[in-house]
Amino acid sequence: MKKINKGKIFSLVTNFALMGVIALVFTLGFAYNSSNVVNMKKSVQPIYRGNVEKRQVSIMFNVYENTEVVNSIIDVLEEYGVNATFFVGGCWADDNVETLKRIINSGSEIGNHGYFHKDHKKMSYEENLNEINVNTELIKGVCGVEMKLFAPPSGSFSQKTLDASDDLGYKVIMWSKDTIDWRDNDTKVIIDRATKNLKNGDLILMHPKMHTFTALPSILSYILHDGFNIVTVSENII
Repeated sequence: MKKINKGKIFSLVTNFALMGVIALVFTLGFAYNSSNVVNMKKSVQPIYRGNVEKRQVSIMFNVYENTEVVNSIIDVLEEYGVNATFFVGGCWADDNVETLKRIINSGSEIGNHGYFHKDHKKMSYEENLNEINVNTELIKGVCGVEMKLFAPPSGSFSQKTLDASDDLGYKVIMWSKDTIDWRDNDTKVIIDRATKNLKNGDLILMHPKMHTFTALPSILSYILHDGFNIVTVSENII
């Protein structure tokens, strides 16, 4: 009978054990890295305020209607020598290319507000991606602008919205001050909501309503008199 080499057996067992440990470490390392990737993705967050180190604020308009009011708002902005950010819905922009181009030519900024006014929180990742990207391609096609900011309609979003926006190269923009002008048509209330306790980096949300247009000169005068610069959202979040 051939003599068993105990040294070789011990060596084989040791090698197998070592290989098992290496495999386990590799598996755990991969799982850790994968987890980190997921966590990094989940860390993408919407922006509620701009640069708090600078004395500046931004005026934002979410636009799906009232083209005449939009044009009147542009007139006021030009009169005061300031720019705003207009988050435009694609179904509006598609029918109002001239006004869209006027916003851009005036020096103001265009942002993405989806194509239709949908609830992005209730949509899948693919639906979010499509709804945002259709508007991306439309605006790029009609005026050559590549938007970088997305404002979800009604401020409704989910992690899927954040992921889809990030994959399309967008920052998701919310607000620090909401005039709620879509609901309340009191000019004095709109002015107060837009200007009370102004802080560096404020993002002030409005819509193209007639009472908002009426309130706008007072809002701009107050902000400028209080020593704030009025800049686009892109300038504010640097």
